[in-house]
Amino acid sequence: MRYQFCISLAALLCAQASAVTPGSTAVVALLETTDVHSNVLGYDYFRLAPDPSLGLDRTATLIAEARKQYPNNLLFDNGDTIQGTALADYEALVKPLGCDKTLAVYKAMNALGFDGGGIGNHEFNYGLAYLSQVTGNRFDVAGVDPTKPRCAGPSFPQVLSNVYSIKSKQPLFAPYRIIDKQIAVTGADGKPATMTLKVGIIGFTPPTILAWDKRWLDGKVYTEGLRESANKFIPEMRAKGADLIVAISHGGLDDSAYSPTMENGNWHLAKVPGIDAMLIGHSHDVFPNAASKTAQFNLPGVDKAKGLVNGVPTVMANMFGKHLGVIGLHLTHDGERWVVDKSRTTVEARAAKLDDKTYVAADASIAALVAQEHEATIAYVKTPVGETKFRMSSYFAEVGDVSALAVVNAAQADYVRRAVKAGLPKYARLPVLSMASPFKTGFAGAADFTDVAAGPMALNNAAGLYLYPNTLYAVKVDGAQLKAWLERSATRFNTIDPAKSEAQELINPSYPAFNFDMPTSSDISFEIDLTRPVGERITHLAYRGKPVRDDAAFLVATNNYRASGGGNFPGLDGSKTVIAAPDTNRDVLIAYIRKTKSLTREAFGRQRTWRFAKVRTAGPVVFRSAPDVLPLARDAGLDNVSLLRADDGQGKGFSLYQIDLSK
Repeated sequence: MRYQFCISLAALLCAQASAVTPGSTAVVALLETTDVHSNVLGYDYFRLAPDPSLGLDRTATLIAEARKQYPNNLLFDNGDTIQGTALADYEALVKPLGCDKTLAVYKAMNALGFDGGGIGNHEFNYGLAYLSQVTGNRFDVAGVDPTKPRCAGPSFPQVLSNVYSIKSKQPLFAPYRIIDKQIAVTGADGKPATMTLKVGIIGFTPPTILAWDKRWLDGKVYTEGLRESANKFIPEMRAKGADLIVAISHGGLDDSAYSPTMENGNWHLAKVPGIDAMLIGHSHDVFPNAASKTAQFNLPGVDKAKGLVNGVPTVMANMFGKHLGVIGLHLTHDGERWVVDKSRTTVEARAAKLDDKTYVAADASIAALVAQEHEATIAYVKTPVGETKFRMSSYFAEVGDVSALAVVNAAQADYVRRAVKAGLPKYARLPVLSMASPFKTGFAGAADFTDVAAGPMALNNAAGLYLYPNTLYAVKVDGAQLKAWLERSATRFNTIDPAKSEAQELINPSYPAFNFDMPTSSDISFEIDLTRPVGERITHLAYRGKPVRDDAAFLVATNNYRASGGGNFPGLDGSKTVIAAPDTNRDVLIAYIRKTKSLTREAFGRQRTWRFAKVRTAGPVVFRSAPDVLPLARDAGLDNVSLLRADDGQGKGFSLYQIDLSK
């Protein structure tokens, strides 16, 4: 028998006893956010513009709707919460937070009434002293002063069971917590009652943090495998009265042979006895999703339609606040304990984007909470992170100018090489390539081009070079698949008839520019023969001067959209992914610019890998770009481009240019 004490603002009113009888039922919703990455508001600090596709302020609306549907509910965060935006960097690095202050993202979560949270790998990105401070914990580790006062942190408990202090041999965070939650139940006699449900939460993070954040963690902490930690603490949680056990595990699914160091160990974790539900993340994906082709969601024992992993209800709510995970647990009491009725339990990831392509409304109260931090961050992103010695633009990207693409490819390839060196030795001998596309090539008008002026580069300039908040992926492809990738990209061009005397349009407007992927490494070269039909245009494909064999193997850096099937590229359906980085392509680019400091045309503007096959045409081959930019074509070495008309006559502000394919 458990007791609920009913208290008003005035006085103690009653003490009500409720016995849970066999056959009693309840429905309890577990709500999940994951990989918020400090996207408190639907705002893109790199483009300095609102972005309705993301933000915890919109997730707040989904949370309110779910709570109306499920009066019995608990709201949890999976981790990767405090890092990922310019706002996060501002609070950690630019104007470090005072001990008495709460992080903007935690302020929002406190207001939303989170019941608990986990710790992701990116929580460690700013070091242990910072993490200790902002989470309101005292870490007994080297480099953190244990005598300092406990700082402000979130008002909800955070759990992590598999990271230990080398100094104390104790878990860095509380490994688990048991939360007393008052819920409404229906007795076997059909009468309503109220009782206390004891919900145990246990947290896990990828053991690979030791490699990813070695500079902060080496010699200070060690990790334990997910399975080992679960087997240690779950019996203890049950012994302390936990009615339900929820694993908040920041990782994805991998059915490879179990290792205590594996990054995505939740497929194995689900087999540990006693876990009633799993909240997962890290992969920036949606689960369940019946249509998903992602390899980790098509493993044995994984039901991607019902949201079950080896029989355990499991949800992954994407990233950046784009989704809310909702597990509707149907519980029945068998006289001894609550049992999950899996036949009636539902699992879903609810999107902030609606079927009509609009988005749920943002909760304005969240913006009011963080208004000061928001404005300060906007001022911050206008400060330089490096410089470019040359103008970087996409005005002529589709005819060979790589000025807006080469640094993106260089950054992506560098990231993949470092990831391979850090923990993927089986790929160490594979050549690394990178693909990037020109996102802005005039689709929205003559002003819709990337154009970064020579001089200091601010954080927001990176948005011009990489427009979307994709995450970096790498895929393993063979030579035939690489060629098919390039063939698909070449669909951007119309087929040219050399005998036609009238003008022919170079660009196929039905094929978007963001699907025109191109490498910019000097290691690879090929030609695009526009006289041939789509699918048969790539010729003379070579790597370091030698023809690329069909059975050759490459790692190609790209983004999650492309690697997972976006753009319908042959063979790219999620099954070829070997690296699914938690970092966005844009953050990778910014870090690379900071490291490089100064960009020159010699280093980042001359690596043209492809050319059009030479052919003489009877009439002009034309394309459109902004007016008065022909000198940029000359700077890029494009001597076969000329201005045909300053005004193309269509009333949209474009000039008409000609490309001589015979040169």
